[in-house]
Amino acid sequence: MAKQSREQKETVERVMHEFKHGELKTRGQDGKPVKKPQQAIAIALHEAGATRQESGKKNKENLRRTKEKERKGETFQAEAEGKAAQDRTLERGRSRGKRG
Repeated sequence: MAKQSREQKETVERVMHEFKHGELKTRGQDGKPVKKPQQAIAIALHEAGATRQESGKKNKENLRRTKEKERKGETFQAEAEGKAAQDRTLERGRSRGKRG
């Protein structure tokens, strides 16, 4: 698989954080919590624009849409913990990447 960009890694990290805390919901009308790790990984890769099943154009569009949601604080993590907590989590991920 191709190497992921820093933005993609941060998005996957955020989505898996939501899954671990029970905040990740399905996109359907009912919005049930995601129970299976495989489904959480699929959602994370889709939001990060890192799937092999979609075209490069579609992946870029997915990543752009996700980053816009993160900036506005419209993710489940931001709603549950507050936008400031989400910003701290993302910043912590960035600082870890710089060290090693």
